Amino acid sequence: MGWDKARFEHLGAWAPVLAVLLLGACQAYPIPDSSPLLQFGGQVRQRYLYTDDTQDTEAHLEIRADGTVVGAAHQSPESLLELKALKPGVIQILGVKTSRFLCQRPDGALYGSLHFDPEACSFRELLLEDGYNIYQSEARGLPLRLPPHDSPHRDRTPQGPARFLPLPGLPLVPPELPGVLALEPPDVGSSDPLSMMGPSQGQSPSYAS
Repeated sequence: MGWDKARFEHLGAWAPVLAVLLLGACQAYPIPDSSPLLQFGGQVRQRYLYTDDTQDTEAHLEIRADGTVVGAAHQSPESLLELKALKPGVIQILGVKTSRFLCQRPDGALYGSLHFDPEACSFRELLLEDGYNIYQSEARGLPLRLPPHDSPHRDRTPQGPARFLPLPGLPLVPPELPGVLALEPPDVGSSDPLSMMGPSQGQSPSYAS
């Protein structure tokens, strides 16, 4: 009995230390959702891809209705993009307004397509230490670059900036289910504002006003 009591007292002395260690291990720290570790299971994000470089070029990647890809100085409906995970570290980029996928030709030129081509429209997302991302063609390894301002992107290989900062876009709104009516606000002036009592006894709901 004396040995068991001594062992119990010895373990009891370590209890506060173990509690502190377990509390520290259970603390959760936020991980940026641009991390490739979280890009699986059909994860969808809405982002503006902002970029800049040493030549003071500041722009947001924009997919227009005619399929051209340009850099816009300000955020616009055409620059709001949907980034969807295809598998860990690999995403597709879709223009929310134009419903065109961001794709890349063999020479690196960008274009917007109404049809998804896995070889041309899949990009590997690489997270940099400064918070910017680099996007590379999964099939060819070419970096995603905005076309220069002084030349149409279809005329030559783009040499613009390749670092992009994913800025949060509009929150995704779940689609409304057909036939489901929105809840009416409670009647604070009523004796039963939450309608928990139901119809009164002896009165049919069919005749309720």
